[in-house]
Amino acid sequence: MQDAQLIMQACVAKAEEINVDMDIAITDDSGNLLMFQRMDNARITSIDISMGKSFTASAARKSTREYGEVSVPGKPAFGINTSNQGRFSIVAGGVPIFAGEHIVGGVGCSSGTPDQDEIVSQAGVDAFLASLK
Repeated sequence: MQDAQLIMQACVAKAEEINVDMDIAITDDSGNLLMFQRMDNARITSIDISMGKSFTASAARKSTREYGEVSVPGKPAFGINTSNQGRFSIVAGGVPIFAGEHIVGGVGCSSGTPDQDEIVSQAGVDAFLASLK
C-alpha cells in the first residue's frame, strides 16, 4: 500500500502542477483497484474512465495510448473496448507499471485532455520507479 500511496502523491502533485484536478486510479497487476482519489474539481463522469484506463494498463500490459492505436477498424484489437464488461479503455491516460520485466500494476487518470491524463499517470509511474533505485 505504501507504493500506491507514493504513486498517488506523485500523480496529485503533477495534476496540481499542471492545474488540472484529476480522477486517479491505481490497480494491481490483475487490474484490481488498489487506490482511487477524486480531486476536488475532477469530473464525476471521469471516475469510471480513470478506473478503466488503469485496468487496461495493468491487464493488457501496455499504455492505453498504445492500445488505442491498434484498436481502430482494421487493426488487430478492434472492438477490445467492449470486452470485460466495457472496462477496457483505448484513450490515452493509462500507463502500466513495470518493475524490470514484471508488471506490478497500472495508473489511470482522467479529467484533463488525453495528453494531460497521460502526463499525470506517468508522473506516478516515474516516482515508483525512482523509489526502486
